[in-house]
Amino acid sequence: MPFTANKAFKARPRLLASAKDMHYVSDDGRRILDGTAGLWCVNAGHCRAPIVDAIAKAAGTLDFAPGFQMGHPASFALARKVVEILPTGLEHVFFSNSGSEAVDSALKIALAYHQSRGEKQRTRFIGRERGYHGVGFGGISVGGIAPNKAAFSSQLLPAVDHIPHTHDLAKNAFSKGMPAHGASLADALEAVVAKHGAETIAAVIVEPVAGSTGVLIPPVGYLERLRAICDRHGILLIFDEVITGFGRLGTPFAAQYFNVMPDMITLAKGITNAAVPMGATVVTGKIYDTVVNATERGIEFFHGYTYSGHPLASAAGLATLQLYADEQLLTRAATMAPVWEQAVHSLRDAKHVIDVRNLGLVAGIELATRDGVLGARAYDAFVDAFFNEGVLIRTTGDIIALSPPLIISEEQIWELVGKVKRAVERQV
Repeated sequence: MPFTANKAFKARPRLLASAKDMHYVSDDGRRILDGTAGLWCVNAGHCRAPIVDAIAKAAGTLDFAPGFQMGHPASFALARKVVEILPTGLEHVFFSNSGSEAVDSALKIALAYHQSRGEKQRTRFIGRERGYHGVGFGGISVGGIAPNKAAFSSQLLPAVDHIPHTHDLAKNAFSKGMPAHGASLADALEAVVAKHGAETIAAVIVEPVAGSTGVLIPPVGYLERLRAICDRHGILLIFDEVITGFGRLGTPFAAQYFNVMPDMITLAKGITNAAVPMGATVVTGKIYDTVVNATERGIEFFHGYTYSGHPLASAAGLATLQLYADEQLLTRAATMAPVWEQAVHSLRDAKHVIDVRNLGLVAGIELATRDGVLGARAYDAFVDAFFNEGVLIRTTGDIIALSPPLIISEEQIWELVGKVKRAVERQV
């Protein structure tokens, strides 16, 4: 099983049999409040009828269409709809099947772009410590999670470096919104440039908000400084918005929330409300034109997937974006954020809690590590929450990450936080 303690799971299985709106139903019939939008992805809630109907109709109309040298209308329609809600300037969409594939596609596009402009020596990528960019060899290489790399370190991409993460517990504990301290951490990129030479660096890739490693929120001014350094040295800036995309922060994308324009955005998860797997890499017109115009005839970019822009995924994506628009879900997190902030920070004095951080409708609750065994306390709270409180949470190390569907009500916010508190305080 993926990212699972298999022996522990088989000793006490956790099985989800059905779902609707804000709840799963376990195999033994218990309602489980979804505190994580599945896996950061079910933004509109579960089994929404417009999406279900669109998938069923597509399955009976066009089950598959090859994407190599062919196309179908729905994928182009979806690309246009995605571009409409992106920051101005991000104009071209390359579809894939997951965030991992979206990231590997972005890295390839970055290399193709520099090669097309006559700078073949720009092959180095810069990631960030505690960053997560999927599980392809490219994504693991630029990612900064040590256990993900450990078994594969001898085969990762060679020309990769990392800048420090932004989490400073000593200075920023219990920050509400963006922490005040740490913008200067972006200056570490200048040191990497000095070490390797700007002319060797293709791209920097970061999550605007690092999600999978515990909701690490960028300090005030950090992303702006990172953008300025990239501009100064001709380096592409890639935002991995697989988690922050589609309304998590109260804007369609984090780039709009922070008012920082990247050269590429990778996205997935919320694009189809997770009903059908899909990912995408979105690039500026400048990048697209440079790559495409560098070849006079034939294939300009030798990359793709059998299921890129799959008809069912495209139908799910179109229905999802329409549902987001109809229910104003891409901005709903901004409305709910004050209640969310108040609720999650009510955990400040709870047993074992050493930090709470929040932005939009996402939060990280960090627990003190038990007897030097990283992750044990949070994992036990996760299991307790599922079986005893009927709530699904996500843990990474000793951090509980909460990211509920964007349809969550004020009452459900307080219910979720109350259940989390009880599960945490039962731990030794």
